[in-house]
Amino acid sequence: MSKIQYNTRYLLGISLVSALGGLLFGYDWVVIGGAKPFYERFFDIANSPFLQGWTMSCALIGCLLGAMISGALSDKYGRKRLLIFSAFLFTASAIGTGATDSYSMFIFYRILGGIGIGLASNLSPMYIAEVSPSSLRGRFVSLNQLTIVIGILAAQIANWQIAEPVSIDATDLEILNSWNGQMGWRIMFWAETIPAGLFFVLMFFVPESPRWLAQNGNETQVHNILEKIGGNAYAMVESNNIKRALDKDDNKSTLSAIFHPSMRTVLIVGIVLAAFQQWCGINVIFNYADEIFKAAGYGVSDTLMNIVITGSVNLVFTFMAIFTVDKLGRRTLMKIGSACLVGIYCLIGAAYYFQISGVMLLVLVVLAIACYAMTLGPITWVVLSEIFPNKVRGAAMSIATASLWIASFLLTYTFPLLNSSFGASGTFWVYGIICGAGYLFIHLKLPETKGKSLEEIESELIKSDK
Repeated sequence: MSKIQYNTRYLLGISLVSALGGLLFGYDWVVIGGAKPFYERFFDIANSPFLQGWTMSCALIGCLLGAMISGALSDKYGRKRLLIFSAFLFTASAIGTGATDSYSMFIFYRILGGIGIGLASNLSPMYIAEVSPSSLRGRFVSLNQLTIVIGILAAQIANWQIAEPVSIDATDLEILNSWNGQMGWRIMFWAETIPAGLFFVLMFFVPESPRWLAQNGNETQVHNILEKIGGNAYAMVESNNIKRALDKDDNKSTLSAIFHPSMRTVLIVGIVLAAFQQWCGINVIFNYADEIFKAAGYGVSDTLMNIVITGSVNLVFTFMAIFTVDKLGRRTLMKIGSACLVGIYCLIGAAYYFQISGVMLLVLVVLAIACYAMTLGPITWVVLSEIFPNKVRGAAMSIATASLWIASFLLTYTFPLLNSSFGASGTFWVYGIICGAGYLFIHLKLPETKGKSLEEIESELIKSDK
């Protein structure tokens, strides 16, 4: 297989279209952080930690729902159709969130967008993994994280450019009556309709996953797609490997297969890693950037600029992950990321504790984001897309992704409460302890998967658990 000339241009094209789901995931996930100082005044929730936490985290209810239904629906209707549906939900959510004057409808549209995120976060990396050759899979699946990061940066730049300058001494009433408080935050959400519409249209030109087609008996289509990726010899070998893997489980239903004792360890690994990617704490920096930088002595306008800096660093170091994931391996990078975050969070906590603000704190936050961007951020999605067997990949990914969104909901909802109870220093020290526990779990439980076909990984993991 190493001498096969893959059609990387075609593979890159269909992977990037699928990964637009990641871009919308990133944009929708972060745009609310920039709009936060303004919609909170508009809806009069700026002095309610409970409503602040609910508004920031309500989309995660949709994410959880989307993740839970994605497995069964994608196994029944295919990866492609569900990704098209997610693009529709992103578009409807972006328009509705920016248009409403009702707080309850704002929440409704945020949850609707969350369902789109839940579908895309599960299906985009899974689709890319199912079409990619083993030697290229790590970097191509990492494209999904790259587009997530691009979406995050796009939201940060949009927020920064759309928002008019705000005085550091501005009162709540002045912010409410400003252009930002009445219109600016709406345009931040409406800007998402451009990539959402592009995603919706382009997905119609992408082929269905060959592994899903094989599972549904469409052998001719499977061969044609694989031949376009790697030629006739590659298509014959790969289609036979897929068929053999599926034949092993022909006598099992998806439900009985996923809860079979042989699946126990791999399912636990997927659930824990998905939750850990959230509880390593980086996402609170994006979602609550205004509070974190305000505590460091920055005003609203300076904060928006600092968020763009952190987003740019996130993008640069995600590229580093793409170039290293198939060389250094998944397990090594995740261990490096966990260990480094322990040290960085200790320093961030100390900076808050000793009231060290300004550039010093910004540098530490940037280091944490850089570390996450080249390790836990993209590599978790690579691992999750690889470790589950073909027959149950949709359902198993759904369970793992649901775990991720439950963890994300708890993280986002509890941050204001932790911050008010323990202060910023104590909160980041808690995240440091969690990262230490994550390092131990990865060291003890996560196998290396680089350079192996999905069928080889399935054989090794399931065999080792019997």
